Amino acid sequence: MTLYFRLLHISRILIGSILYMRFFLICIFLSLAGLSCIEENKNFQEDMRQSGLINRSFKELSDVIVHDIFSPPVASRIYAYPAISAYEIIRQENSDYPSLLGKLNGLEAIPKTDPDKTYSMSLAAIQAFLVVAKNLIFSEDKIEAYQANLYKELEKVHVPKKVWDNSLEYGIAVAETVIAWANKDNYKETRSFPKFSINEEQARWKPTPPAYMESIEPHWNKIRPMVINSADQFSPPPPTAFSLDKNSKFHKELMEVYNVVKNADKEEKAIASFWDCNPYVMNQTGHVMFATKKITPGGHWIGITGIACNKAKADIVQTSYAYAMVSIALMDAFISCWDEKYRSNLIRPETVINEYIDESWLPTLQTPPFPEHTSGHSVISTASANVLTKIFGDNFSFDDDVELEYGLPIRSFDSFQDASDEAAISRLYGGIHYRPAIDYGVDQGNKIGQFIINKIGIKALK
Repeated sequence: MTLYFRLLHISRILIGSILYMRFFLICIFLSLAGLSCIEENKNFQEDMRQSGLINRSFKELSDVIVHDIFSPPVASRIYAYPAISAYEIIRQENSDYPSLLGKLNGLEAIPKTDPDKTYSMSLAAIQAFLVVAKNLIFSEDKIEAYQANLYKELEKVHVPKKVWDNSLEYGIAVAETVIAWANKDNYKETRSFPKFSINEEQARWKPTPPAYMESIEPHWNKIRPMVINSADQFSPPPPTAFSLDKNSKFHKELMEVYNVVKNADKEEKAIASFWDCNPYVMNQTGHVMFATKKITPGGHWIGITGIACNKAKADIVQTSYAYAMVSIALMDAFISCWDEKYRSNLIRPETVINEYIDESWLPTLQTPPFPEHTSGHSVISTASANVLTKIFGDNFSFDDDVELEYGLPIRSFDSFQDASDEAAISRLYGGIHYRPAIDYGVDQGNKIGQFIINKIGIKALK
């Protein structure tokens, strides 16, 4: 009996093992069948062509720029290189959108795809964008976290593994080329250039309250431009000669700023606040000072670009194109504007008014830490509006909700020109610029925008 029960026990074990193995093999078969179905997603290319991938990635980059408190000129550079890397990849899906090689200063070649491999250009473009972006900012962990979450989400598209790997590899190759190109634009060298020197000349810029910060990017005109030939190619007329004579032109311009702020109505104050775009506003309560972070002027126009792409239902190639063109215009506009700022080195209205007119007067906006002439927002907004008008049309109305997350209401515009005009005059309403800086800045921005449009050959969406 003992032997019988032992044999019975052994047989039960064998039968159980056989049943388990059958179950295990069935599971493996079902898993492989599932994987086979995943790999056979014939629509993965189309499923990956999501314009939202570009919009979301730019929004993430804007959030990181705000978090890391990059100055407006530096922020424009951070937008440009990732935008170009993504565009140079994704445009290969549509022959209507030409390469920028040979049209941007110093960019002559990028890696080519292997004709024997299959790629998702959308995935490769996002990969290049994020790799370049991470190289330009401080908070790399934020970009890495965004990338990890995004790629986990994109796994649902079921891109074949070989295609996925090929795409990421190609994106990295293009990114490395763009980073190498960016490293030659003189940015790193300018980090060690001398600081701006302060002296007691009446007309010369001085740090302003409440933080009395040192001037930002006094050597930005040494950065290699994207399209324009040189930083001084579109130098505006110089500012009005400084004078405290009450009959002088400068004094009249000074008093205009003083009175506009003093008599500002609700709408003028709202316009000033909406277009403030100061990335680092210092707040003072008693002896305590704390900073408020906000989007840069360039970041605001990047946001408007996203709004326009969504309204126009632009596809991923068109969306990437719009972002790249606006980013290029922003970078060149800042280089041109900053060249004039540190050539004229004009004192800000707040300093003159407090010293000679009314020591209790305050501008509506906090005066940013760099010289007055020309108005940066006037230059970059006008250049951006030129490019966006060329791409989307003259009468492209839109609701601008870019500042909503910073506590400001939506403003509506009939056109990009309408928005840029308001951005320009906001600097007078804010009390931080004299009128010539605005008028000359608009003209400067128009010239830059049109030059870029003609040099690159920017066209309406197709």
